[in-house]
Amino acid sequence: MYQTINTRLEKSIFVITINRPDKLNALNEIMIGELALAVDEVYNNVDIRSAIITGSGIKAFVAGADINEFFNIGNDGTAIAKKGQDVFFKIENSPKPIIAAVNGFALGGGCELAMACHFRIAADNAKFGQPEINLGLIPGYGGTQRLTQLIGKGRAIELMLSAVFIDAATALQYGLVNYVVPQEELMNKSIAVLSLINEKPSVAVANCIEAANALSDHSKNGYEVEAACFGKCFNTQDMKEGITAFLEKRKANFTGK
Repeated sequence: MYQTINTRLEKSIFVITINRPDKLNALNEIMIGELALAVDEVYNNVDIRSAIITGSGIKAFVAGADINEFFNIGNDGTAIAKKGQDVFFKIENSPKPIIAAVNGFALGGGCELAMACHFRIAADNAKFGQPEINLGLIPGYGGTQRLTQLIGKGRAIELMLSAVFIDAATALQYGLVNYVVPQEELMNKSIAVLSLINEKPSVAVANCIEAANALSDHSKNGYEVEAACFGKCFNTQDMKEGITAFLEKRKANFTGK
């Protein structure tokens, strides 16, 4: 079905693997389109509770965009940026958690892809960076915004202007990633974290994501969104089950209703 990605469903976790190892999994136009289709499947397949995006091999998550393609896809840079942004917005706003399992270089568009996910788990060999300035460009798939939100304005501007890479330990210190683990433990850790989340009530999970995302949407009042999301959860069967289980000192049995 796909040319540039592989997918598999494992215990309600949908694993999307970027699969261009000969190009260090560099993003190209076909891959952007295929990522959009894979994320649509996350949204629409009731058997999927959460998802992981990772790269094939042990060298690269996504080592940037396929620069050779820039000369072949037209000269409307704004349109190119918006196309990537639309797909990354779809990832960011997924009602089901999507995490990045960063198995190597996450540079340029690869760093932007990882940041569009709800959080990141990195292998200890991972490297992060936004080196677009070396090409006379800036991050165009949301990197200027998400990097600033995640690590702060001073550090973000320094990384973008200097084009230096940071290692996994520094990314953890900066708050760019949640965990750093040995390469061989990366997928097990990612699956373990999502397996725990998958036990939670799906309506509340989706509303946590929606409310948190409101912080970066200047058209919304985050507190108002939070109150509305709280209200949407308040009358669910899962809310009643959660409170009953708490009072009865037993594990809740959530059904997603």
